[in-house]
Amino acid sequence: MNIVLFRDSQVRVMEDSVTNAEKYFGRFCSLLAAYTRKTARLRDKADLLVKQLSDFANTENPEMRATMRNFAEDLAKVQDYRQAQVERLETKVVNPLKLYGTQIKQTRAEIKTFKHARKNEIKQLEKLEKLRRRAPSDRQMIVSFPVVGLGAAGPRWRPLVGAAALGQAETSVQRASVDASRTTHQLEETLNAFQKQKLKDLQKIFSDFVTIEMVFHAKAVEVYSGAFQTLENYDLESDLEDFRAKMSGVYGHYDAGPLTDTTPSAALPWSLLVQSAQSTIRSRRREEEENEDDSAEEDSVEDLRGQGGDSINRMRTPQSEK
Repeated sequence: MNIVLFRDSQVRVMEDSVTNAEKYFGRFCSLLAAYTRKTARLRDKADLLVKQLSDFANTENPEMRATMRNFAEDLAKVQDYRQAQVERLETKVVNPLKLYGTQIKQTRAEIKTFKHARKNEIKQLEKLEKLRRRAPSDRQMIVSFPVVGLGAAGPRWRPLVGAAALGQAETSVQRASVDASRTTHQLEETLNAFQKQKLKDLQKIFSDFVTIEMVFHAKAVEVYSGAFQTLENYDLESDLEDFRAKMSGVYGHYDAGPLTDTTPSAALPWSLLVQSAQSTIRSRRREEEENEDDSAEEDSVEDLRGQGGDSINRMRTPQSEK
């Protein structure tokens, strides 16, 4: 029975190894597949951003237009690298993990075959132990079996010596043990190969994962560095000058004269504005008074001229009446 207990412990170790592989490899596959899908969605969103940047560039001034177009090209280049990243993750990481479902099923089938052989061995051992407990001290007992066709009274029972029954039981146990040993040996080889392949595949899968990520990020950093320089070299003043020139052209189309600011400055205090208005009014009044004085002088001069040249005016008057 010791060998049976040893094989029971072997089965537990094998089953635990396969169960853990099935559990965690399934989780790895599910999470890495989701990671790959998320990366593909990020690529799609970045492609939309590239399109919007290109459309926006067409509406801007020359410097901003060139900057946005170059930035969009760099961002599109990163998405090309991301597409390669998605394809490599699918091929080198996700698909190998999917294949472990089939391998685990095959290993479980072999464990099931071994467990069947082990159960048969245990059954034969229990039968042998039962016969030994029932046997007398001289290791003989009477075992009857029917002999058919020996008289009208029906089958007769012929005694069989107990030692022969024990011998048959021991032979069955030996055959079951040999079968179980052979199955155990095959299963050990299978599980050893499975464990070795599992560890090697884990090492390779995650090494490929890290390599894929490193390659993508290295390429992305290189492209993003160029994009950063493109944005840093943007000439803001040139676009502002172009914008001001366009604005001046628009205003000149409606008014060719210079623009004057007729609204009072908010920086001047109200008292100064009032004083300025009052001084303006006083100056206008002085101008009006001076104009009145000038007109009065002109009238007096005309009167004097009229007195001195009465003959002329008169002579002219009748002519006008004629």
